[in-house]
Amino acid sequence: MKHLLRILLVFFLPFTLIAQTPITINEKTITRHGPEKGALLIIGGGTIPPEIWAKFIELAGGKEKAKLVVVTAAAGDSAALSPSHVELVKRQTGASQVTLLHTKNLKEANSEAFVASLRQATGVFFVGGRQWRIADSYLNTLTHQAFNEVLERGGVIAGTSAGASIQGSFLWRGDTKGPHILVGDHTQGLGFLKNSAIDQHLLRRNRQFDLVDFIRQSPDLIGLGLDESTAVLVQKDTFEVVGKTYVAVYDYQTIIGKGASHVVNNNEDHTASNGPFILLSSGQKYDLQQRKVIQENRRNTTAPNR
Repeated sequence: MKHLLRILLVFFLPFTLIAQTPITINEKTITRHGPEKGALLIIGGGTIPPEIWAKFIELAGGKEKAKLVVVTAAAGDSAALSPSHVELVKRQTGASQVTLLHTKNLKEANSEAFVASLRQATGVFFVGGRQWRIADSYLNTLTHQAFNEVLERGGVIAGTSAGASIQGSFLWRGDTKGPHILVGDHTQGLGFLKNSAIDQHLLRRNRQFDLVDFIRQSPDLIGLGLDESTAVLVQKDTFEVVGKTYVAVYDYQTIIGKGASHVVNNNEDHTASNGPFILLSSGQKYDLQQRKVIQENRRNTTAPNR
């Protein structure tokens, strides 16, 4: 009988852990897409330039006060054994209080002991890799809720490459077989940017048209495509582009040809597009609530260096 019980436990226990009942994540806010409090820094991968790192540590409270948590799930289990990601964040931000967070165990992600570092965190940084690994580790867990609470305290959540895509509500390129599958076996992101799908490495990997048909079929979502070394800083329902190249915005009205006109009162409108997406560069801002570019005096007409 004991032998039979041992066999049953070995067979059923893994399935019990996989089928663990998720907690309910509180995502109700008055904003349409962005966080009601705090900020998101969504980075398109590649080399992160100094201005993006500077913005991250500023939003986290400055290098003297910041308490940062580096989430390495996307990079695989080997990342838990290497100090390289924590050392990179320390070196680039000047912060001394930097903690590594890593697991692929849902039971651990649902424990108070595991989320202790997040309870005092002012900033979270998701490294790159494969975004489905982040979903497998944290989606609808106590840790997921603790990420949201960092925002509710006015902190910042940043992420690059896979750490960018996971911030959307729809998980783009989330298939375990590879990033070439656009809509795959993982489709739920952590949802820090609500009603969205986020792509990265946009121009570098010639991905600029990949989101078009998806947003055409999903008009309630907004699509963001970020090139390398470029980020959007999202606060409430407004974002500003920070970095070296371009960010593409995919909105249903623009895709079907009913977006902003190129000519307004006989003047060219530099915020409009004749194509299926709008390209924005450093310093330009976008209203996610109204789905339109925020028009300001153009300070620099020179195209960003790539």
